[in-house]
Amino acid sequence: MITAATEKAKSEAVAVPDFLFDGPKTAKLTLILAHGAGAPMDNAFLETFAKGVAKAGIRVARFEFPYMAARRKDGKKRPPDSASKLLDAFRAAAHVFKGKRFAIGGKSMGGRIASMVADEVGATALVCLGYPFHPPGNPKKSRTEHLYALKTPTLIVQGTRDPFGKPNEVKAFALPKRIRIRWIEDGEHSFKPTRASGRTEAQALAEAIDAAVTFLATSATRRGRRNGLS
Repeated sequence: MITAATEKAKSEAVAVPDFLFDGPKTAKLTLILAHGAGAPMDNAFLETFAKGVAKAGIRVARFEFPYMAARRKDGKKRPPDSASKLLDAFRAAAHVFKGKRFAIGGKSMGGRIASMVADEVGATALVCLGYPFHPPGNPKKSRTEHLYALKTPTLIVQGTRDPFGKPNEVKAFALPKRIRIRWIEDGEHSFKPTRASGRTEAQALAEAIDAAVTFLATSATRRGRRNGLS
């Protein structure tokens, strides 16, 4: 019997997102990847990162949170959804790959949300790109509390000039050793270096891709075997 309460629950349920795939369908591991607060899943940064990871034989599944998916339909800019809606959206994305070996992650806000559901959804690994450790200029207002209890093997790729968390600030948080930090020299929030550094954005992104691929090839597969995943 369909009741009014059932219909209400259905209308409030988070829809399964549309995915943008890169990499082989036969890959043994899929990385579910979310965007940051202001850019869609096909922005230049994620496009380069996803395709780079895919070249290593890892399937990458990008998706958009509800507010960004709505923007894609009507072109209207919106602020990010509530935290609860963002979390539910990532849960819905992960549920699609239930019973398979998958890792999760994202850029900035997307990585933060991923870190909050990684243990719950059974991800074999977590990759955060430019983690927003704190609001720019306010390191005392940290966004790290949940990280201390995180059990999922984690890699955070961070630029040394990132206003959301520089090396000395991140060191002060004394994060657990199971959370690895890969620093991109002279990189800002999207790893882009200054001209004075003599480095290029392409080099920085290549380093981030290599770090993620190496990490996923070891941590994710080992944990997947322990969990009996295919």
